[in-house]
Amino acid sequence: MTYAKSDELDTVTVTVKLFAAYQEAYGVPELRLDLPMGATAETVRDRLLSEHPELEQWRDLTRFGVNLQFVEPHTPLQNGDEVVLIPPVSGG
Repeated sequence: MTYAKSDELDTVTVTVKLFAAYQEAYGVPELRLDLPMGATAETVRDRLLSEHPELEQWRDLTRFGVNLQFVEPHTPLQNGDEVVLIPPVSGG
């Protein structure tokens, strides 16, 4: 029988797809994050803002997607979820 390490039981791993300002700040199209169990979509946003404070201007304007569905910020995440942060974008 295989047992998970204690820290594996206390975390979820998600893939975060980055667009617009988020992608510019990180310089990559996606990240893998280990988050505490019970983390929500807004937990992801808050972590990215803590790492890149210049993104703070997008805090209240960012929409969230999980597994190709728009979701509310307080939506809980599960191991393996794909999270998308969608700031306002401009185009022409």
